[in-house]
Amino acid sequence: MLTLEWDAAWSEALTELEIDVTTAERMLDNDHLPSVDEVARLVAWRPPADLGPLPAALADRARALLDRQLATAAAMGRALVMNRRQLAAVAALAPTPAARPVFLDIEG
Repeated sequence: MLTLEWDAAWSEALTELEIDVTTAERMLDNDHLPSVDEVARLVAWRPPADLGPLPAALADRARALLDRQLATAAAMGRALVMNRRQLAAVAALAPTPAARPVFLDIEG
């Protein structure tokens, strides 16, 4: 693979990952719910094959992307914990069924 093609292939792969991180960051916002198409695209992602080693010129960009991915993953973990706590709180507030008599007075 020519150096120019190699750099372009890596640059395209990093761009796709940046788009995915941006989508994940938007999912953390209360104002954005992902579409079915967005979720399907993210689930179907496969790493590109035959890229070879990362070009040195793209190392800083790749590190910055990794930092964003790690921060987004941590934020998603916190959001999941908060979501579970909220679900437990809502479940605790659910009305309980009316009490039913336990004994039947057949003599009285």
